[in-house]
Amino acid sequence: MTLNRFLIIACTTAALASGAGATSAAAASATAGPASVPVTGTVVTFCTTGTLTNDTTVFDLGVLTDPNTGLLKNNIAPVSKILNGATCNTVSTITVAASPMTAQDFTTVPPAGFARAIDYTATASGWTTTPAVYVTSQSSNSAANQARNTPFSGQITLTLSSFTTTGGSNLLLVSDPVYSGAITVTLAAGN
Repeated sequence: MTLNRFLIIACTTAALASGAGATSAAAASATAGPASVPVTGTVVTFCTTGTLTNDTTVFDLGVLTDPNTGLLKNNIAPVSKILNGATCNTVSTITVAASPMTAQDFTTVPPAGFARAIDYTATASGWTTTPAVYVTSQSSNSAANQARNTPFSGQITLTLSSFTTTGGSNLLLVSDPVYSGAITVTLAAGN
């Protein structure tokens, strides 16, 4: 029986010795060198035209015709509108588009000597060195798109100018309670 006890003790001692050796080997390999674990993520493209300020979101031009002549006034000068917080976190293109102001109730072809539409120039400046410009009387508006080669955040100023009666300055505008057009400003990633 003494032999069995000796064998059990010897086996237990050998197992503990081999376990201690394995622990020492694991400790040695854990401190052998630094491990590098990459950390990655993505930033999505973000563009916004911001929010319109200056008390109202409408370019209200008031009475459009000269009461003495019935012709379009030659001194229409609306206050600019500001888009605050315009942002694009990559290269971008600004585009401005506009539609003529047209009579909303008088929708038929006007009689000779009259018109029912007003053309104008819409300009979006501040985003690019060269402003984006759209002229409603032109069929092609190559200056309406302007590219910016860096991310940017700032203001875009919208102005209207050069109002003319569609068809000629000698035409009278038909009476209508609302002449309406629209301006659209778009910021798009890329250029």
